[in-house]
Amino acid sequence: MAEMASNTSADHAGGRQDHGVSLGEAFLVWMRVAALSFGGPAGQIAVMHRIIVDEKRWIGEHRFLHALNYCMLLPGPEAQQLAIYIGWLMHRTVGGLVAGILFVLPGFLSILVLSYIYAAYGSIGVISGLFFGLKAAVLAVVVQAVIRIGSRALKNRAMVAIAAVAFVAIFLLHVPFPLIVLTAGIVGFVGGKAGLSSFKIGGGHKAGSGPALLDADSALGEETPVHARPNLAWSLRISSILLALWIIPVAALYAVLGPESSFTQIALFFSKMAVVTFGGAYAVLAYVAQEAVQHYGWLKPGEMLDGLGMAETTPGPLIMVVQFVGFMGAYRDPGSLNPMTAATLAAILTTWVTFVPCFLWIFLGAPFIEKLRGNLALAGAMSAITAAVVGVILNLAVWFALHTFFAEVASFRFGPLWLDIPLLRSAVIPAMALSLAAAVAIFRFKASTIATLLACAAAGMVWTLVAR
Repeated sequence: MAEMASNTSADHAGGRQDHGVSLGEAFLVWMRVAALSFGGPAGQIAVMHRIIVDEKRWIGEHRFLHALNYCMLLPGPEAQQLAIYIGWLMHRTVGGLVAGILFVLPGFLSILVLSYIYAAYGSIGVISGLFFGLKAAVLAVVVQAVIRIGSRALKNRAMVAIAAVAFVAIFLLHVPFPLIVLTAGIVGFVGGKAGLSSFKIGGGHKAGSGPALLDADSALGEETPVHARPNLAWSLRISSILLALWIIPVAALYAVLGPESSFTQIALFFSKMAVVTFGGAYAVLAYVAQEAVQHYGWLKPGEMLDGLGMAETTPGPLIMVVQFVGFMGAYRDPGSLNPMTAATLAAILTTWVTFVPCFLWIFLGAPFIEKLRGNLALAGAMSAITAAVVGVILNLAVWFALHTFFAEVASFRFGPLWLDIPLLRSAVIPAMALSLAAAVAIFRFKASTIATLLACAAAGMVWTLVAR
């Protein structure tokens, strides 16, 4: 670890500034950030900005936004990657590891406990009622995500068209999510390189309001620290270590257990997700749900919403929902292991292959991000991918609604088209009522996501007890 933490021998040479923030102090600050990281990426980034920029004044506004823009170009949760980036800027590799691990740890432990309860007691009335309420409320949260991201991304007709095509491709044609992302990226890259105004990236997360903290007035200052300057040898060395930590366990599972093992399938599937999760958790959830439910049989349709409800009500990235997917997959196919033991190991495995690549992307590319600034082709690719993500999230909302509001949904194929038709006789009226109430709370009364989810969970438990 000490070797990984040292990417240059010139720690105190070359004018490296001493910002005066100890690693111990940073550890406590990152613990606080992790504990308050509710509300999805927008809320998490706002919390990080308030603590790191406004309160602690570690880095300036410009440096914060520059780091955020880079993280938005990467697959994976941008909030966690931003924490890794800032931790690395402040305390080199060990700082990035501390920030990134702490950002994930509270959510991992919380969802693991909830997964135990779900697997052991999910069929008990009051527990099933809790998840029934969460499931209905999550629909309103997903619709809110469609509107929030769409208002930022769909700035012109070209972006609207890309979103519409993405929705049709995944909802009616069942085109794999990675192919949609790749196609949108190519279209945007070409449009950006050609200088078309429709493909200029715009918007983003609002960092805050009021007078901005100048980089020169921050603890880190405006100069680039020595360890943050491009160093190809260090980048290749640490990338090799992280790549080995990611790939070797996957290869070992494949060699020892074979391709049919649930552990091997989980490792391979979520390793692939780590490469294509552009646009955050909501964007990839439709594809994860499609594969986990229809292809692998790890989950039932409604259980994906239960997992998302867990992720929404616990700190950390929403993509932590994949931990629940891996947990349930191994719980139902434990091989020779005890189901709970297999599920616990699968939850750890899923989290490992999902988040180790995040450290790889940051440590490999962060020293070279200056070369990305002002790159029109890259900006065009990102804007097109973000637009496609809106269509994919809309598909997620429709898919979840069908399987929450109706107990039975029939699938029909007409040539290349797939249609999911709900059976009206199977309508779940209480779920519709709870989702409507959640939507009114969020959109009319501006209630917080956490408060809405908790209220609906309580209502779901009351309904289950009354209906028994």
